[in-house]
Amino acid sequence: MENRKPEWLRVRYNMREVNAIYELADGLELNTVCRESGCPNIGKCSKCGSATFMILGKKCTRNCRFCDVDCGAPDAPDPDEPRRVADAVKRLGLTHAVITSVTRDDLPDGGASAFAAVIREIRETTSASVEVLIPDLKGDREAIDVVMRESPDVLGHNMETVKRLYPVARPQAIYERSLGVLKYVKDRYPSAMVKTAFMVGLGETRDEVRELMRDVRATGCDLLTVGQYLQPSASHLKVAEYVTPETFAEYATDARAMGFSGAVCDPLARSSYLAADMYREALTAREKEERER
Repeated sequence: MENRKPEWLRVRYNMREVNAIYELADGLELNTVCRESGCPNIGKCSKCGSATFMILGKKCTRNCRFCDVDCGAPDAPDPDEPRRVADAVKRLGLTHAVITSVTRDDLPDGGASAFAAVIREIRETTSASVEVLIPDLKGDREAIDVVMRESPDVLGHNMETVKRLYPVARPQAIYERSLGVLKYVKDRYPSAMVKTAFMVGLGETRDEVRELMRDVRATGCDLLTVGQYLQPSASHLKVAEYVTPETFAEYATDARAMGFSGAVCDPLARSSYLAADMYREALTAREKEERER
């Protein structure tokens, strides 16, 4: 595990605020990706009373070498979980709810029906916009349609890293399949707001990063988040490089030049980092464009 992080990656937070979110999640028997993946922004999000809920348990059927979520045999889906997630969104007073999951290759639809149920419950009990971050669902278009028929405000699926590093970082995933998820959603549901995220610092080159950004943008993807990889434990992939804030700023400039509606490129950025602000800014820009047509 890396021990000497540069100053721009050092974070401090109020454990009382973090524990308040933990207690709410524990009381409702819910998981948050904030805790399960060791997100560095947990303090900032907790201070705002926000969390990203992780459905379908804490055990993932894949074993990506960058991820801190446990791999193993998962439990059966809990049919009451969608109601409890909606209850948590309501109690926190969230205006933008972000829902993700472990990968569930053991389920016939990969967990798509669980995402759909959560979206319905949140819509029935709150006025929050809903962002879902889905696994690749093995590229199953029928499963993707199950989620998209509920019209999430943002559909996210993460590319995670550049093409060359897929066999090393996420050997059970396929670069073209993940691109295909983004493209299918944008082609089939053109009004959908589509989002992806990836990490840097795994040994990729700048040219490879820009190639990934171009590939993603070619799918029609609207929103992009780029952040620094941080090694969760000694058994995970090592950090190859701490990318400087100046380089992240260059990536943000590149993303805007490529036509992304919104891009957050920051060392501490993760998939749901500033998600509500990013969604609202992109929505405002889209509405402005439509008025000007």
